Amino acid sequence: MFTNAGLKRALLLITFLFSAYFASAQFNQSAFENRIRPDSSLTNEVHFNFYNLNYVRNYEYTNDFHDGYTLYGTQLQPQIVYYAHPNLAITAGAFIRKDFGRNGISDAKPLFSVKYHKRNLTLIFGSLEGNIQHKYIEPLYDFERTLTTPIEYGTQLLVERKKFTLDAWIAWQKMIYKGDPAKEEIIGGLSTESFLIKNDDWKLSIPAQFLAFHQGGQIDVLKEIPITTMFNGATGIKLHKDINTNIKQVYTDNYIAVYKDFSPDKRRAYQGGFGLWLNAGVESKWGSLVASYWKGNNFISIKGMPLYESVSDNLYSPGLRQSSRNIVSLRYAYQKELIPHLYLDVRFEPHIDLDHTDKQLQFNHSFFLTYKQDFKLFKVKKEGR
Repeated sequence: MFTNAGLKRALLLITFLFSAYFASAQFNQSAFENRIRPDSSLTNEVHFNFYNLNYVRNYEYTNDFHDGYTLYGTQLQPQIVYYAHPNLAITAGAFIRKDFGRNGISDAKPLFSVKYHKRNLTLIFGSLEGNIQHKYIEPLYDFERTLTTPIEYGTQLLVERKKFTLDAWIAWQKMIYKGDPAKEEIIGGLSTESFLIKNDDWKLSIPAQFLAFHQGGQIDVLKEIPITTMFNGATGIKLHKDINTNIKQVYTDNYIAVYKDFSPDKRRAYQGGFGLWLNAGVESKWGSLVASYWKGNNFISIKGMPLYESVSDNLYSPGLRQSSRNIVSLRYAYQKELIPHLYLDVRFEPHIDLDHTDKQLQFNHSFFLTYKQDFKLFKVKKEGR
């Protein structure tokens, strides 16, 4: 006879296997992206680029690894874009975030970038095409960061070919001056995808990703705090089949993720670990459904979703350790362009911790409304023309 806990576990595993039989690790995030590139047809033109993200993301969590809370607010990213050359665009603007229910502006940052683009290569200096645009899996890079900390400053190299893509970047998170009571912080990474098969019906690819974080410096006054160097990486295999009926696509994306502490003075709970991130899903006219399974062992993430870690950073249970983590989730998203430039995204993402089946089903749900559009302002007249 099954117990209630055993029945719940069996049903979730059956659901996952059923989805796998039909079959991305992640939902389509293109509506959140705002990529500005040089364009030879726009040379000498000045444009106004407007991006607005409105969000509600609620975590109905009562577990020991991810706090339960709600994010509710809006973001604005107005930018002026000068297409100075067929291969060069210069942007300047601002990032503004307002969290509802709190006084004043929650966050404000300047945006500036120089973008060089030629054929399949793009070089960016300044504010990056970062965050979820790096396309990391969620155990390595939490989707929530597009709401809370979406801006990265540094240098980025992008290669976009038919059967190969690369995103190599470095971002300076905290710069210090001589005698500062703080450590400098640098993060960088690499995200690639190599296609073995890519045609109208099938896509078979090998993704590879890594993140590296360094906290240190030689001119701060905090000599009692040791240097930190951490690494996260992931690789795997992705298989997608396009159908183009009411069922648009079925797929399976599977990764092995790793964690390693390269700090000279190791003070973390674990010095190394790994995880398996298995996904199967279907995209249809009625929405997207993804079944996921995470098997983690001694895994610590630099920027990933706290739910998948083996060491807790929760408000009421910081430092709690659980070497092995087993989480099954079944996630649904409905995404639609309501009118030109206005995108709706609704998500419901329940999960269960297989090591704590006595607890209730956990879930988060989200509502996003994104508007983005580019407006031509005027064309710069060159002397002698």
